Order: sequence, then C-alpha cells, then structure tokens
Amino acid sequence: MPLWFWIAFHVGVFIVLAIDLVGFNRKAHVVSIREASIWSIVWVLLSLSFNLLVWRLKGPGAALDFFTGYLIEYSLSVDNIFVFVLIFTYFQVPRMYQHRVLVWGIIGALVMRGLMIWLGVALVDRFHWILYIFGAFLLITGLRMMFSKGEEIDLESNFVLKFCRKWMRITPEYHGQQFIVNIDGKRLLTPLALVIVVINIMDLVFAVDSIPAVFAITQDEFIIYTSNICAVLGLRSLYFVLAHIIDRFIYLKTGLAIVLSFVGIKMILADVYHVPNWASLAVIISVLAVTIIASMRATRGRLPKEIREAAVDPVPPAAK
Repeated sequence: MPLWFWIAFHVGVFIVLAIDLVGFNRKAHVVSIREASIWSIVWVLLSLSFNLLVWRLKGPGAALDFFTGYLIEYSLSVDNIFVFVLIFTYFQVPRMYQHRVLVWGIIGALVMRGLMIWLGVALVDRFHWILYIFGAFLLITGLRMMFSKGEEIDLESNFVLKFCRKWMRITPEYHGQQFIVNIDGKRLLTPLALVIVVINIMDLVFAVDSIPAVFAITQDEFIIYTSNICAVLGLRSLYFVLAHIIDRFIYLKTGLAIVLSFVGIKMILADVYHVPNWASLAVIISVLAVTIIASMRATRGRLPKEIREAAVDPVPPAAK
C-alpha cells in the first residue's frame, strides 16, 4: 500500500479516538450499556466500511482476509474483558474513570501491537519456517486453554505490579481522573496510572496469542495490522457492553480454544493441505456462534454478577 494510505489510516484512527476521548467524554461519567452499545455498533460499522475500501483497493481476496483476521482478533479480545474486570475489581477503580483508563490503554496497545506485527512480518519474510513455530504455539495454547481449570490471574504476585510499586512513587489513593499529581513539590503517579500499565502489559500477553493467529490467514502486513487495530479499537466499548454479563459466557473459552487450535493446525499443515480462507471463516463463525448460544442458554435466568453479590452481601465494601 502507498505511504499516503498508511498515513491516512492512522490519522483517521486518532481522529476518531480524539472524538471519543475528548468530544463525548469531557466529564468523567459511568458509561451506560446504551452508550457503549452505540459505540460498539459505530466501531463495527467503521471497520466494515474500511473493509469495503480494502475490497476496492486490493480486491475481494484481501477483503476476505481482512474480515477473517478482524473476526479472529475481535473474538479473542473478548477474553481480555475477563482480565479487565479482574484488574478493575482488584484496584477498585471507580466506574466513572474506567472509560478514560481503557481509551489510554488502547492507545498504548496500538503502539505495542504495531511493533509486534512489524517484528512478526520481518521474521516471517526472512525465516518462513517460523510459521510452523507460530502454529505449534497456537495449538499448544489452544489445548492448554481447553483443558485448564480456569485459574484466575494472581495480580498480587504479578512481577510488573511488584516492580512498579517498588521503583515508582505512587499515591495510596485516587485523585479523580488524574494520572500524575504534584504533592509537596513531588510528581507522583496515581493508582489510575498503575492500572494503565498493568492493562497494557496484560494486552501484550494476549497479543502474543492473537497476532500469530492472523498469520494463518495472510502474511500481508497491511491486512494484519489494520484488522488488528480495528478489532482493538472496538474493545473499549465492548467491555462496557459485556462486563456485567461476561460470567455467563461459560463455554466461550472452549470456543476460543478450538479456534486457536484450528488456526494452529492450519499453519502447521499449510504445505500439506491448504484450507481456503472462506472455509476458515466459516469454521470460526460456527464455533463462536455455537459456544455463545450454548452459554446463554445454559445460564438463562442468571442475574448479573454485581446483583448476585449485592444480594449475598448488601453492604458495599467502602461502607465497612
């Protein structure tokens, strides 16, 4: 793709992010499900519109690759939401500040994922056999996810968190939506800044799984990068839509594990048998649809997590 198109893509991304961060959220507030749903639809429509542009510029094959890569990244990003809920709960982040944290976290994710994709493309161009390593890694990851017992991440023993607390000056309490404050002439980070660091590190961990998965669809760096970025941009609003019902997706991890395993096998057997990308798209959509529908049917009538917890312990923690 010509340089001007790369520049135009990034300008468009940061304009929309600026509108989201500044134009519609000048004052910190709790994001409603309705507002988040509208933004989720907007991000999906913008991504599909960009996909049409890819169709016009690079043809239907590239458009199919973009959509398949976008769907893989978007579905795997749902797994991030489980971790975001855990992080916000652990740090007791006020709901009105969660949007600000996620937007700045996404900006950091754009930079880190861009570097990872550039490195991945460079490695594949020079060492084609590395695709088999990617495939084996995805297959092992998928199998581990499928047979894991659902252990939660222990943030208290997280190396990054320990390092930040030891070497950075952090205030013990929140100061509104500020990331840095001046106290007695000293510049200190607030816990909100620490949350951004942890979220970006965890996103980097998840990107190690999701980015190689798109290499099974295409090695076109433009398609890999733009599909990944479009999926990440919709993650913030998707969190606010699904956070209160995320625990109902009891079979989703199994579905994601099947997708990762399928993609890994496809990469390993690429020189033996080529699975068409339209077939890969059909498999991914079918697996996700079945696991999501099965999850919602199995948990029908289950109250949202915060309502169940309030029923068991009606006194909020801050009041104790």
